Amino acid sequence: MRLHSLVSLVAPPLCVACGASAGRVEPLCASCRAELRWLPAVLIRGSVLPVWAPFAYESGARALVKALKFRGLSGVAATMGAQIAATAPDELLDGFTLVPVPLHPSRLRRRGYNQAELLAHEIGVRRDCPVVDCLERVGEIGTQVGRTRLERITALEGTIRVRRGMCAPKLAVIVDDVSTTGATLDECAGVLFKAGSRKVGGLTYAHTLGL
Repeated sequence: MRLHSLVSLVAPPLCVACGASAGRVEPLCASCRAELRWLPAVLIRGSVLPVWAPFAYESGARALVKALKFRGLSGVAATMGAQIAATAPDELLDGFTLVPVPLHPSRLRRRGYNQAELLAHEIGVRRDCPVVDCLERVGEIGTQVGRTRLERITALEGTIRVRRGMCAPKLAVIVDDVSTTGATLDECAGVLFKAGSRKVGGLTYAHTLGL
């Protein structure tokens, strides 16, 4: 028996949202999965781009994002990516290349991975979409939490660019964990359009409602 199997017998996997016992495959327990708020099957209009997200950014979806982003639980990206891939409209994926939102190098060193890149690869495997990590951060913007859309846009200006020696896909879908005001997706899209992309959309795991 493998070590992780032995550990799971002694200390069963716990739900990342409530701490109750969870299955070996799912990061959420049955109760928290039932509370996930699926969004209507329409594109989000908070951004200038056509953007899709399967869940509202609350309860279990919020817990999964935080587990991936701040707790080092990179394995939850498989579940999150599978849920995005299973519900994303064909018009946003067929023939498109997935482009993860870039993470600043200092944050990448601290975290050890870019959560958007992990999600993009999980989606790509399931929907047969190539992934091109062609964007990079060139300036630190600090936390975007609590900022208005205008403040977010201003903070992002000039901090994202296409990596030297790489080309922007003609048909691109930007992938991130959460869409709040859409400012980050819009900034990435503007960079891609300037670099030659003809059509750009967005995919996130969750969307903050009411903004």
